Amino acid sequence: MADPRSSGLILIVEDNEATRAGLVKVVEAAGYRTASVVNGREALDYLDSNPSLDLILLDMLLPVLDGWHFLEEIQKIKKPVAPIIVTTGTILTRKWAEDHGCAGFIHKPIDVQELLQEIQRCISGGIPKT
Repeated sequence: MADPRSSGLILIVEDNEATRAGLVKVVEAAGYRTASVVNGREALDYLDSNPSLDLILLDMLLPVLDGWHFLEEIQKIKKPVAPIIVTTGTILTRKWAEDHGCAGFIHKPIDVQELLQEIQRCISGGIPKT
């Protein structure tokens, strides 16, 4: 079986420039390809023109279109999208994320090992696309 990182494309949706750059660095160092946007509207636009993603890392507190509204819009799309891992410093929980169609959950501040394990689990663990 091929290593999922050899073709894995992860969309990072994060408005904080330093956090976004850090996530890109960590994820790419682990062997994945990345694309990044700063809000939910840009993420939806990216999905329209680049539908073949393997995973979305979604911050919840975003300008323009926040993570909650992004998830609502994703539910309206009639085609499958990549599994979503919620990244948040809010009081949200893994159960909340799962109840809202997300494959994973990471609480901020992000632990790098936990993040990489969650990415691996969601990409190669047979998590169905939402």
